[in-house]
Amino acid sequence: MPVAMARHILVKTEAEAAQLKKRLAAGEAFDVLARKHSLCASRKRGGDLGEVRPGQMVRAIDQIIFKKPLKTIHGPVKTQFGYHLVQVFYRD
Repeated sequence: MPVAMARHILVKTEAEAAQLKKRLAAGEAFDVLARKHSLCASRKRGGDLGEVRPGQMVRAIDQIIFKKPLKTIHGPVKTQFGYHLVQVFYRD
């Protein structure tokens, strides 16, 4: 079964996610922004989701983790939890 390692930032609004994405593009550290802004419990680990397998995340996030290019900031992506920015480090 495939496995991947990813991190994310979860916020309430698309505008907030878009602003954070701009800050990331300008060179701010993902883990620092995740700790400060993310609503997910993963914020304590700088947004690190650890190793995930297909089906562990909601469908929209799963699609990014297992189908989109690596080491790119994807999003904002809307789910029932809010808006996500997702970065995938590797997948096997």
